[in-house]
Parts: sequence; C-alpha cells; structure tokens
Amino acid sequence: MPPISSTILKGTVRHDWTRGEVEALFDAPFADLIFAAQTVHRRHFDANEVQFSQLLSIKTGGCPEDCGYCNQSAKFDTGLKATKLMEVDEVVASARAAKEGGASRFCMGAAWREPKDRDIPALTHMVREVKALGLETCMTLGMLTDEQTAALADAGLDYYNHNIDTSPEYYDKVITTRTFQDRLDTLERVRNAGINVCCGGIVGMGEEEGDRAGFLLALANLPAHPESVPINALMPTTGTPLGRPEAPDPLDFVRMIAVARLMMPQSVVRLSAGRENMSDETQALCFLAGANSIFVGDKLLTTANPGQEHDEGLFARLGIKPMAPTQRQSQAAE
Repeated sequence: MPPISSTILKGTVRHDWTRGEVEALFDAPFADLIFAAQTVHRRHFDANEVQFSQLLSIKTGGCPEDCGYCNQSAKFDTGLKATKLMEVDEVVASARAAKEGGASRFCMGAAWREPKDRDIPALTHMVREVKALGLETCMTLGMLTDEQTAALADAGLDYYNHNIDTSPEYYDKVITTRTFQDRLDTLERVRNAGINVCCGGIVGMGEEEGDRAGFLLALANLPAHPESVPINALMPTTGTPLGRPEAPDPLDFVRMIAVARLMMPQSVVRLSAGRENMSDETQALCFLAGANSIFVGDKLLTTANPGQEHDEGLFARLGIKPMAPTQRQSQAAE
C-alpha cells in the first residue's frame, strides 16, 4: 500500500479531492493514518487545545421532517414532548451558566423544518444577548430564506449549523422530506451572508465505508470548508427507524476523525454526539487523530453527554486545555 503522500502531509487546503484518494486514506494502516493526521493537525492548531461548546434545545420536538435518527420528529413515537420556543431570558440564563462552566461557544437548536418569519425577532434577540456575554453564537434552525439569513447575520450570528448527515448516495435512506441539494442550498445561503458554517454528519446509521468516504468528499469539496465540522456517532433512540443499537467500531470512528482532519486541515473538527458511549481511550484517540472541539455539559439537544466532572478528569489526564477565544469572540466581549 503506498504511503500517505507528502502533499497531504503538508496540510494544504484543497477542494479537488477524488474518491480514490479518500478511500486510500480509509484503507491506510492505522498508525500511518494517525501519524499523518497528527502531523497536519499540528501545522494549524495547538495539539493540546480543544474548543468547548455547549448546546441548548431552544424549541424541542414536533419537527415535520422524517430524519431517521431523530427523536424530535413528529412522525415517530419516541415519547418526547414537544415544546414552544423558549423565552429569551431563559436562553440567556443558560448561556451564562454555560460560560461559567467553561464553554466559549453557545449553540442554540430548534426542531423546525425552517423557522417562521414571526420567530426571527426572538431569535435575533437571543443572538445579541448571548453575544453580549462574550460567547460565540451558533444556531441550527433548519432551512432559511435569504431574508431570515440576512437578519441572523445582522444580529451578529457567528456560526450556523446545518449538517449534510451522510453521503449524497445514502441520503435518501435516512431522510425523505428534504433533499441533499436542499442542504447544500442552505449552506450556500449562510456562507453568502458572511456567517461561519458548521456542517458535519453522523456515523453509525447503517452506511458503508464508501458512504463515509462520500460524505467527507462532499464536505471537503465544497467551495469553502466549514469552519466547524461535527462528527457524530449515532445515539440510537427507541421509536426511530435508526433506533437499533449498532454503534460503529471505535477504531473506524477514529479513522473518520483522522480522514476529516487530513481533508479539512484548517477546520475545527468536533467530536460531537456519542461521547457518552465512548471509552476514555476512544476519545483520547480521537483527539490524537485531530479532533479539537467538543460539546460540554451533561446534555446535548435531548441526549446525554459526559458531565463536567468526568470531562475535567479526562482532560487533566490528557493535558488538554481550553482553546483560546477567537478574535471575533474577544471583540464581542469588549
């Protein structure tokens, strides 16, 4: 098997990856892949720093989409109670607590296909108030119109999350209520508005390795790489079509992190959902493979996450420290 090329090891940002190149990375000997990923990671980041985000569900359940992994879909009987959009003061209080707990970015998620125009004033108010605390802001609200995107940008939203979830070829096995192109159109709209993009996907939904390669290929060949790339391990939920407890092999998941790092060398790669079910050793390998962002706090949108005490103990053992706030975030705090 040929070694990983010197061109890849240089950590150059590219948008012309071929499927053959990506599949070769997945097939590389594990030690070679991890060495390459760590080499590239150190070219662009401090290898012992991790960015801490916290996620809050500001509107839970009742979503009309049929994403097969999601317990917030109204099409599935998961026992989750739908709620209305939270009040701004409640969101700000949660953001303040997140900052006190060490988060530098506060992510707000609403279970919508797309927000209604009447919701935008409350959402932009949330963005402004959370930014005033000195936190980076991120929202995930589904699809957006040009006008809604512009309003969020004017409010100063730092990041917008909109995952492509999986490969274009496997997409309709997971979701039928919107297309892969719908996802790309939203990403383009967000990018054109000057908002940073947060976009990733999920491992463990029954996809083959080729689909994992196709997912990263679609992501890395976008006109601009997402600034933040969350890689999630499926958290199976009873009542959803993908509720089967078939967790991906831990080393396969580490490979996913490593290949993402090599293909998008300047992006922050987030070890996202699924940490609750990962051993400390698996998480350590993910950080070694180039993951440098996590969600902190004991809950994601609706699923469990390791608590602060556990994370602090793990990071102390690994010598990991919080990533310094970005310049944009520091200015927001002034």
